[in-house]
Amino acid sequence: MTAILDVLRFLLTAAPWAMARGALLSIVVLLMGAALLGLSGWFITASGLAGIAGIGIAFDFFRPSAGVRFLALGRAAARYGERLLTHDATLRALAKLRVRLLEREATRNARGLMQLRSESVLTRIVADVDALDGLALRLLLPVLAALLTHAVVFWVLGWLVGWPMALAVLIGYVPCAALILWRLGHRGLAPSHTAEVEAQSLRRGLIDTIRDREALILRGRIGAREEALLETDRSLRDAARQLDQAERAAAFRLSVLVTLVAGTALVIGGWLVSDRSTGAAVAAIGVFVALALAETVLPLRRGFAELGRMAGAARRIGGFDTAQPSSSATPSHLPAPASASSASAADAPLLTIRRPDFSLDLGPGEAAAITGASGIGKTTLLLQIAGLLDPQLQDAGDKIAVLGIPPHDWDETAFRDFVTMVPQRSALLRGTVRENLALAADATDAEMWAALAAADLHHTFDGRGGLDARLGEGGAGLSGGQARRLCLARAVLKRPRLLLLDEPTEGLDDESSNLVLIGIRRALPDSAIVAALHRGSGHPVFGQRLGLAIRPHN
Repeated sequence: MTAILDVLRFLLTAAPWAMARGALLSIVVLLMGAALLGLSGWFITASGLAGIAGIGIAFDFFRPSAGVRFLALGRAAARYGERLLTHDATLRALAKLRVRLLEREATRNARGLMQLRSESVLTRIVADVDALDGLALRLLLPVLAALLTHAVVFWVLGWLVGWPMALAVLIGYVPCAALILWRLGHRGLAPSHTAEVEAQSLRRGLIDTIRDREALILRGRIGAREEALLETDRSLRDAARQLDQAERAAAFRLSVLVTLVAGTALVIGGWLVSDRSTGAAVAAIGVFVALALAETVLPLRRGFAELGRMAGAARRIGGFDTAQPSSSATPSHLPAPASASSASAADAPLLTIRRPDFSLDLGPGEAAAITGASGIGKTTLLLQIAGLLDPQLQDAGDKIAVLGIPPHDWDETAFRDFVTMVPQRSALLRGTVRENLALAADATDAEMWAALAAADLHHTFDGRGGLDARLGEGGAGLSGGQARRLCLARAVLKRPRLLLLDEPTEGLDDESSNLVLIGIRRALPDSAIVAALHRGSGHPVFGQRLGLAIRPHN
């Protein structure tokens, strides 16, 4: 429940005025509904009594009927406005929630960000944010509106009809409905959570099956995969059935409660009339208002039934408060080294590494190749140089400095202008080649073509529309080697002082690898380059070649 309260607090503070307008109209809708049925009950009863007494001609039919029409039309208009404003408020709050999610995820280290790129994680995040719209629309606003409506109705009924009637309606509805809804929420926690988990698992399983169907058929595993999907579907249906049964039981109990409260109001109204404490027409107001207040409790069951789904989403998203995200991940207490007055920073090499197995000092225009067996830590070293890993995870004997300053002590913006890393996995967007290159810098077409030529990619797009050639999602339409080279061209456009390359020639033949390395060196003659390589470390571009050794763990 703590996670739900945290997210609710965030949603309220994300769009407070929009939420307040929606909540106000929700109360107006419920109050106008109660007033409409109460006035209608009084009108019907009073006109009937006037007819029985033979004074129907003297009875004022016009003002009550005008009031009924006003309340009916006003309630319809208020309902429309309430739906419009509450959904607008919820969408505004969820938009800020998505932004806060991106802000929080942007502070992760590189490995955490790479994990977020998997389809399962992205699908779960999208589904969790979608689930949280029910917190405001089906729980928060309806519950607040219901409680405030009951408070107003209590005082109005006590003033118009009598306090016994007001107490009977209030005590009959609020505690009993709360008990029924609490029981529904408790019973629905497990099945609603299970249904959400199984639905996401089924969705991912279907996508994976369609994508991998040829391999599954060749391995003879398509039948086993189908059975696994059917089992997931059965589990999903079973959880949905349990949730539906719990919701139906709660709906039945709430309907019985409405009947009992209305019956109690009828008995108390009869007693008040017989005791001459009030008139029959006025007493009818209490009975009809008791019926109208069913609108305050019956719609709540859907929100309480999905409480488990929303609670799970809130726990996974979690960690939100009304404060702005901490900026500790992007320290800015030091100036950019380009303007630093420290002589040690100005005279220091572009990159300095001190480790037990090797030392490296790299100046402008120099390049070093880092080699070693797969999994030995080449990528980790590049991530540490790029400041994308927690420095606390770094071995105590390792010292890394860029211009004499540890990566995590730099100003974040200045550091990203100074250092660029191209990882193994290509990161391309759906759109044109120009749009993908423009992510690095506001460059001219000539500069973009020069960057493509440096990556030996200019001939690829000559006959495909040039810079306006369109790429699919994730760079679809390019081979793996072409996608990697387009990322390298984007890095060249950024013109960093220190360029970090993780397997830049993987998937390229020897001739292409040679052209790419020479092209990058020519395009960035004054930049220091560090490349992690499995092969090609003997290329003349690299003046230093360093091998990582297996490090003992204490």
